[in-house]
Amino acid sequence: QVQLVESGGGLVQAGGSLRLSCAASGFTFSVWTMGWFRQAPDKEREFVAAINYNGASTLYGDFAKGRFTVSRDNAKNTVYLQMNSLKSEDTGVYRCAVSYGRWTADARSMSPARYDYWGQGTQVTVSS
Repeated sequence: QVQLVESGGGLVQAGGSLRLSCAASGFTFSVWTMGWFRQAPDKEREFVAAINYNGASTLYGDFAKGRFTVSRDNAKNTVYLQMNSLKSEDTGVYRCAVSYGRWTADARSMSPARYDYWGQGTQVTVSS
């Protein structure tokens, strides 16, 4: 069965960095789009970043541009999210997800509805 397991979250001071990982199993990782989403308490789920099957194309939420970088290692079945210059408003649960749909470098790949399986998430807390 499909499994997505996030790790790397934690408590960090504002201005710091974290690198999240998502280890995938149960499907052919190298052919599908991977995405990252986050959700803060009392807020809706928010798109963070997505990457196409070979890493050649990426998308970012506006808040993530210039600070976050999504990447993948298909040999390790893992997708990463490098987060720099963290702010208190970045606090939330970060979840990775896999989409079996065709990659489109537009808003369609930013929609949670596009994604088929989700991990449980990892907590990121940024103290100011």
